[in-house]
Amino acid sequence: MNSKNKNTSERTIAKPTLSRTLRHTAVDIDDTFWSPWQRVNRERTLYHIYEQCRQTGRIAALGGDWPQEFIERGTKGDIAHLFWDSDIAKWLEAASYSLATHLDPDLDALVDQVIAQVEQAQKPDGYLNSWFTAVEPHKRWSNLRDWHELYNAGHLIEAGVAHYEATGKQTLLNVVRRFADYIDSMFGTGPGKQRGYPGHPEIELALVRLYHATDEVRYLNLARYFVDERGSEPHYFDKEALARGEDPAAFWAHTHKYNQSHSLVRDQNEAVGHAVRAAYLYSAMADLAAEDGDESLLAACERLWKQLTSKQMYVMGGIGSSRHNEGFTQAYDLPNDTAYAETCAGIALVFWAQRMLKLDCHRRYGDVMELALYNAALSGISMDGAHFFYVNPLTSDGSHRREEWFGCPCCPPNLSRLIASLGSYVYDYGDDKVSVHLYVQSQAQLDIGGRNMTIRQETNYPWDGEVNIRISIDEPTVFTLRLRLPSWCVKPELSINGERVNLAELEEGGYASINRSWQKDDIVSLELPMPIERLYAHPQVSADVGSVALRRGPIVYCLEQADHDVPLHRILLSAQSSFNARYDPELLGGVVLLEGQGMALSDDGWNDMLYRKIPPTVKPFTIRAIPYYAWEHRTPGPMTVWIREQPATLEATSVESS
Repeated sequence: MNSKNKNTSERTIAKPTLSRTLRHTAVDIDDTFWSPWQRVNRERTLYHIYEQCRQTGRIAALGGDWPQEFIERGTKGDIAHLFWDSDIAKWLEAASYSLATHLDPDLDALVDQVIAQVEQAQKPDGYLNSWFTAVEPHKRWSNLRDWHELYNAGHLIEAGVAHYEATGKQTLLNVVRRFADYIDSMFGTGPGKQRGYPGHPEIELALVRLYHATDEVRYLNLARYFVDERGSEPHYFDKEALARGEDPAAFWAHTHKYNQSHSLVRDQNEAVGHAVRAAYLYSAMADLAAEDGDESLLAACERLWKQLTSKQMYVMGGIGSSRHNEGFTQAYDLPNDTAYAETCAGIALVFWAQRMLKLDCHRRYGDVMELALYNAALSGISMDGAHFFYVNPLTSDGSHRREEWFGCPCCPPNLSRLIASLGSYVYDYGDDKVSVHLYVQSQAQLDIGGRNMTIRQETNYPWDGEVNIRISIDEPTVFTLRLRLPSWCVKPELSINGERVNLAELEEGGYASINRSWQKDDIVSLELPMPIERLYAHPQVSADVGSVALRRGPIVYCLEQADHDVPLHRILLSAQSSFNARYDPELLGGVVLLEGQGMALSDDGWNDMLYRKIPPTVKPFTIRAIPYYAWEHRTPGPMTVWIREQPATLEATSVESS
């Protein structure tokens, strides 16, 4: 281990005073947009996921009853089932979040049954993994690079913390503490310990959560170790490959960039490799930067954030462009039809953005959190709560469909836990401040400077930009209320108790920062005009040259064939095309549509010709755009986010032909 890595792991830095996440149990959401999603999640999605886990053998495998076909596949090198435990863990976490806000005796009983099976599966030494207990116990910890043992452990730890915080029951918490204690005894820099770390980051951020739930500093130290050790030389993954009798150069991914272990994390400058692994790692780095005031970790997070969001993020907030590595390639490589943009990656970006907001309340993080939430993540689940996208292309020929389950079903329970815990992303707070990051109709209970306070947010966001916030506090209290001013909104307006306020004097980092003595029933009104905008990609994004995307507020739009009687690739927008926004309560659960006049390439006069010297004529054509998250709910057909802009030559042809 080099001296730089050694020094960072031994540092002692005073913990800074930062914003704290307001738990979702303190936020009552009654929002016209999000409440239906949460209702479907608790009434259908959670039961659907449980049933899929039961039918596929995941529940039975906890007790050692593995389906023979998977045993045969696993012993031949198929590792897809090695992370079955994580699917159950994420379901337990999602169900716990739901139970914390909506009592459901049937769901509670199911959760307790599964927890009992998890407890019974745990070995006396604390180890817990259904595959490496029942099928290949001799291979325990022999391939951290590929076999997901620590990743599974991380999700179980998160489930244990969530269940304890939701119900007060300690059964699962005690299980994961024993597991974490065992892991702590196995990994680290002490005598006889393995100097390994996970191939798929996740346990790092889970250990920080476990530390907060238990105040046991060993868990925080273990998280630090896993982050600090990553990428050190001699490379652990090469050493363990040799110990297995394998040539490290034969690694199927061909590079340690795949799992972000190519260098020490503080030296990394660009997002590389598997997108979900990357964003989970960056989330843990942000967690530790917050815990320790670690400026080098913060600087790395900021570099990685800037590079990813300015060169490798899709317009709808998706990340990871390649199916080959489920992740990043090079800057500006953002194909649309083959876009991977895994749903879990969009969710992981939400996680990372939330953590960056705690470190620096700047709208660059709040805007991306909102963008990924409403578009890249939400598109991954159907409105019936039982069909899912694993990948999220920006163009489809109509063959891309949501499915009830996947061979690797990481996305469904990940979405479920995000939707169930949405309240924790809306606000954060400190002793003298409250920040509103998302505009969601809700009521939040919190403590500011020792005084109980209620914030009531009323809005029809994201369809309408009017937000009214009522402050209820027993006695006058001085604190700062921070309201995000989205970068898509050019002319926001703010008033307090009906009096207009000069926003230019209040803006800090893209937030309106209002410091005053707040009185009971003070009302803050925020107006966020939502013009329909055209977005253009950087000229280096070859897939989007000559095309535009449409956005209104936080919602990115797309065209579906169901709304048009000519092929989508023949639809054009001119510079003069304008759109109107119209709310349709009957369509797709109630959405704002964008309708406008464009042009369509005509096939008149082509007869049997494939090519000719004269360009095609164009004719006026009505365009209808729907929110990207809502596509693939009607008659299957093509979809596109990017729409071709009409060249001047075609405009001239249109005039002449008329």
